[in-house]
Order: sequence, then C-alpha cells, then structure tokens
Amino acid sequence: MHKDVESILVSEKELQEIVERLAADIDRDYEGKDWLMVGVLKGSILFMADLMKAMKTDYPIDFVVVSSYADGTESTGRVNVLKDISQSIVGKELLIVEDIIDSGNTLNFLVKYFLAKGASSVKIVTLFDKPDRRKVEVPVEYVGKVIPDAFIVGYGLDYAEKYRTLPYVGILKPEVYSNQ
Repeated sequence: MHKDVESILVSEKELQEIVERLAADIDRDYEGKDWLMVGVLKGSILFMADLMKAMKTDYPIDFVVVSSYADGTESTGRVNVLKDISQSIVGKELLIVEDIIDSGNTLNFLVKYFLAKGASSVKIVTLFDKPDRRKVEVPVEYVGKVIPDAFIVGYGLDYAEKYRTLPYVGILKPEVYSNQ
C-alpha cells in the first residue's frame, strides 16, 4: 500500500467485478442502438478502458475534459470545458463515463450541455457515487459502488495529478491534503 494511503477502500479484484457487472448491464441496454461512449478525462481513463475491454457491443468513443476542482479537494462549483468532443452527437444516445460523482455539478452541467448540442439522450455510468456530498441531483443509470465521504485516490482518481496509477482505490491520508 502507498505510504500516503490510509486504507484500501476497493481492491483490484472488487474493481474488476464492478467493471464486469456494469459492462454486462450496458451491453444489455445498448444492444443494437446508435450510441456514443464519452469519457470524462482524466479520472475515468482506467475505468473506461477496462469497461471497454469487458463489453461485447461495438460503439464509437470520444472524450471531454472538464475542470471544477483545480488542485484542491473541493469542487469550485464552476465547470469549465477544456476539451470538447470531436464529433457530431445530433440524434445520438450518449453514455457519459465518469470516475466519481461528488457534488453533481460536473455531470449536471454535462448532461445539459450534450442535450443542448443535440444528443437524443444522455445517461451516466460512474464507478463511484458519493451521495453525501451531492449539491445537485443527477440521475445516474449505472453505479459501480456507493462510497462514504472520504477523499479517494487510485485507479485513475488523483489528488493534484498524483496517485492515478495505484491499482486499487484507497483513502488518502488527510495530512496529505489538509495543508493546502
């Protein structure tokens, strides 16, 4: 375990089980549909890659980069699109792939943003849901795991661009980020 991690919240094995369950659900629901998978970078990259490998259906992908955290542990509440998707979504069903839903601000913004750009529907798959932190309710069709209000890192999730490569998800020691 990394020296800055207090404890492991989700093991590699449990992550794999979550991904396989979500992939099966998405395959079932999107079979035969014209849809697009949109990853929210950077945090969703490992989750999305594993999800894609576990799925059986064929579909295009794209990415969006948004920011609402800067280098802190709290959402600023303001969402900025740093990189937009690169293809037309008019009339398409979108599935947004997110690592974690915290305040709900980012996903609320993205759902409205993509619908305004012409998507016929926008659904969300998230690896983790932190409902205790929610400020804006967002309908989430696929949830990997509901987690407590703790600052987590690993498996793509970071703190100030660190810890993304941990193969598990752990709770970051408060002393690592409390001096910021």
